Amino acid sequence: MDSIDRRIIAALASNARISLKELSATVGLASPSVAERLKRLQEQRQIAGFTVAINPRSLGYAFQAIVRLNPVPGALDAVEKLIVGTPEVIECDRVTGEDCFIARLCLPSIEALDVILRPFHKRAHTVTSIVKSQPVLRRLPPLNPDETNPRLPRTNHHTR
Repeated sequence: MDSIDRRIIAALASNARISLKELSATVGLASPSVAERLKRLQEQRQIAGFTVAINPRSLGYAFQAIVRLNPVPGALDAVEKLIVGTPEVIECDRVTGEDCFIARLCLPSIEALDVILRPFHKRAHTVTSIVKSQPVLRRLPPLNPDETNPRLPRTNHHTR
C-alpha cells in the first residue's frame, strides 16, 4: 500500500459515497487509475467493505451496553452461537484474559437487558456495563503506523 492508496482510503473513510470523479481529484489521479486501485484494494481485502453509520437512538435504542462473557466449561461454542444469533449484539470480540467475549449491545430499555441476557445465564457468567458516552467512535487506525507515534517500535514489514 503506497501513499496514494492511503489517501484513497482516508477519503473513503470520511465519505464512503464520494464519487469516483471527486475521489480522483482528491488524490490527483485519473478516474480509471483510481478505479483500478480501488478494485485492487478490495481484492486484496485492504478495503473489506463499505458501510453506513447510523444513530441507534434514531431506531429506538436508548441505551448501549458492554457485556463481558465467560462461558462455563464446555459451553464456549454454544455461547458464541447465542452471541451471533442475538441481533441486539452489534459487535463482539473474542478476547484473551479472564473473559472470552466482549460484546456491545443496543437496547431499547434497561428492562430489555434482562430479556436479552437470559438465554446466556445458564451458559456463561456475564458482567455488564451501561455505556454513558462514546468519546471515540469507531475509526480507522493510523494508515501508516510507523510514522504516527515515535514511541511505538518500528517494523520492517506490514501484514495483510
